[in-house]
Amino acid sequence: MNLKPKIKGNWLEVTIEAPLEGKSIEDLLKEDLYISGRMIQRLTRQKGIYLNRKIPFLKKKVKEGDFLRVLVGDKDEGTLIPENIPIDVAFEDDEVLVVNKQAGIVVHPIKQGQTGTLAHGVAFYWMSKGATGKVRPVHRLDKDTSGLILIAKNSYIHQLLDRQLREQTIKRAYLTVVKGQLERKKGTIKEPIGQDPHNPVKRKVTPKGEEAITHYEVMEEFGDASLIRVELETGRTHQIRVHFEHIGHPVLGDSLYGQKHPWIQRQALHAYQLQFVHPFREEELQFEQPVPEDLKKLLEKLKESGPSL
Repeated sequence: MNLKPKIKGNWLEVTIEAPLEGKSIEDLLKEDLYISGRMIQRLTRQKGIYLNRKIPFLKKKVKEGDFLRVLVGDKDEGTLIPENIPIDVAFEDDEVLVVNKQAGIVVHPIKQGQTGTLAHGVAFYWMSKGATGKVRPVHRLDKDTSGLILIAKNSYIHQLLDRQLREQTIKRAYLTVVKGQLERKKGTIKEPIGQDPHNPVKRKVTPKGEEAITHYEVMEEFGDASLIRVELETGRTHQIRVHFEHIGHPVLGDSLYGQKHPWIQRQALHAYQLQFVHPFREEELQFEQPVPEDLKKLLEKLKESGPSL
C-alpha cells in the first residue's frame, strides 16, 4: 500500500503525499487503496468520498496535503441476532479479529434462520463492547475442525485480506493425524477437487475439479497413524480431508471421508498457525494455537499404544 491511511470510526482518512500528486481520485482509490470499482460505485451513491470536506468528482486530481476521507465502515449492522456463545480471542485491533474456533461450531450461517454459529458469538462479543458490524470471515474452517480463523471488521478490510488470500500471502498451517504411515515423509498433493455427484455434502478428486495443492510433512509416526503438518496453497472445501483420503490415509475420526475413531469424536484436524500482513500497518503477524484437549489425548493414546518413531 502506497498510502498511510487510518480508520477513524467508519471512515478511512489519509493525507496525500507528494508522490501521488496529480493522480485522479478514482485511480488513487483503485491502485493505492485497492478499492474495487463496485465498491467505488457504492461509495459514490452513499456520498462516502470526501476530499477536503467536499464531495469531489472521481476524475479530480489530488495535490500534496489534500485530505481524503472514505466511508469504509458498515452502514449495515448485520442481520445476525447476537448470541452469548463464548469465543476465544487470540488477537484483536481496530481492523481484524483472530479467533481460536472450537470444534463442533459452524463458522457462519449457511441457511436461512440458522443459529448457534461462531459469527453469532462474535456479534455478541462486539455488542458487549459497544460495537456493531457485519461479521466477515476471511476464510473458513469446517464445523469439526478447530483452530485459528481470521475475521475482518469491515468490508474494506475484508477486501484487502481477500486479496492477500487470492495472492497466497495469507499462510495457514494445520496439524492432522491420519491413518497409517506415509511412504513419502514430505511432499505435495496436487489433485483437483470437485463436487461428489453421489453426495452433495462430499467433495472428491476429479479431473473436472478446481486446482488444489496441499503441502505436507510427517512430524511423528505411531503404530498405525501419523501426525502431519499441512500447509494449504489453495483453499478448497474439505481439501485436507479429501487429499489424504485420496492417497489412502484418511484423517482419523473423519466419518465422512474415512471412519469414526474410538479415541476422538471428530476429525483430527486443527488449524494451528496463521500468518498474514496487517492490511494497514504492513506488519507481518503470526499466531500459533496449541492443539486442543481432545487432540492432545488422542496423541497420548497413540503414543501409549504403539511405537513412536
